[in-house]
Amino acid sequence: MLSGRLIHLIETHHRELTDRVLREIWRQQDLPHIRRLPEAELRERGQAILEHLGEWLLGKEEEMNKRQEAVGRLRFEQSVPLHESVHGLCIIKNTMIEFIEEQGIPRDSIGLYAEEELEHRLGKFFDQLIIHLVRGYESAWRRAARVAA
Repeated sequence: MLSGRLIHLIETHHRELTDRVLREIWRQQDLPHIRRLPEAELRERGQAILEHLGEWLLGKEEEMNKRQEAVGRLRFEQSVPLHESVHGLCIIKNTMIEFIEEQGIPRDSIGLYAEEELEHRLGKFFDQLIIHLVRGYESAWRRAARVAA
């Protein structure tokens, strides 16, 4: 698995990447609700994904799915719109991809294949994160609707 070295690079630089993610969140004007959340909470959430990316990709899928559903429920309770929550995950994914592209990986067939393999794996991983975030958000929404009815 050629992308393993790139995953390790992301994990090693998780603090720097989390800082980049937070700067991007603060820069985005269309994320007013997420920007109101405590920085420590956002930092912790980003680092939980970035620091242990390899573990999540290699088999802790069920644990990550449960965590992400809990985050979805929390974001609903915090009145963060669903689109902002999904946008936050997209920022994390795009930051990782940009970081890898900046690393000067050889542009030969092996380097390009490793980058492509990683982007494919990240795409599938973040698809699952989004699905479970939405699932948790919707379950909290349905529960609140039942209580209000």
